[in-house]
Amino acid sequence: MARTAKHLLDELARPGPHQVLRGDLALVGMPGVVFTPAAGLGLPALAFGHGWLQPPSRYRGLFRHLASWGIVVAAPGTQVGPLGSHRLLASDLGTALDVCAGVRLGDGAISVDQDKLGLAGHSTGGGAAALAAADDSRVKAVATLAAAQTRPFATDAAARCHVPSLHLVGGNDLVAPPRAHGELIAQAWGGPSQLRVLPKASHLGFAEGKHWSGLLVHGKAEHATHRVSRALLTAFFLVHLAGQKTYQPLLDESVKAAPITFEAVPSVSA
Repeated sequence: MARTAKHLLDELARPGPHQVLRGDLALVGMPGVVFTPAAGLGLPALAFGHGWLQPPSRYRGLFRHLASWGIVVAAPGTQVGPLGSHRLLASDLGTALDVCAGVRLGDGAISVDQDKLGLAGHSTGGGAAALAAADDSRVKAVATLAAAQTRPFATDAAARCHVPSLHLVGGNDLVAPPRAHGELIAQAWGGPSQLRVLPKASHLGFAEGKHWSGLLVHGKAEHATHRVSRALLTAFFLVHLAGQKTYQPLLDESVKAAPITFEAVPSVSA
């Protein structure tokens, strides 16, 4: 019997079958972290951009979750200061993909398929993911969490992106209100695009733990936001990078915790 979107959400909200290893991008000259399944060849991989003032450690649960489902995640720890460059973070996301695709991870038991690369990010890291995707033909899918506008403009870059995208925004986001940020990026996207609103999520609801930036940025870590966003990102990348169409129904249907509010599938010219 076919599983419903709700059943798939419940399944993917739980950790996957793989044991997880944690590594350090500093070994290749860049601050940041890498999370991988304990073993596997030809795996999908993504680079993740952190939000404004947020270190990669605030997303460790998400990285571990994705890795438990067979997805390698690399997250640069660069440009974390208040004046961090969005353009340079986008460049670092590309470098992180280089590491995933070009370096045998673990003890040689882990490799990444260069045709299964994606990008994701939170806040300005989501905007930086759009900047990076616009100039990197290797990228096959992009997901953003509470995406925020960047300089150069993420909305301009989005128009040059023709790969599938998923954009999750918070209905209680006072930092990057959806209509002024994530929704505009989703609507500008040049390829297939879906926007979902998590009604009660705040801007920092997608981050984890506590951090001093909570004194400046509205919101706090939210378990319900983590649960839904982890499941949806896992489904999105398993479908579009790993080709596991079993999870397509979760991407096709609204769920109460994250209804689809905008969707576009551009027509292909003959």
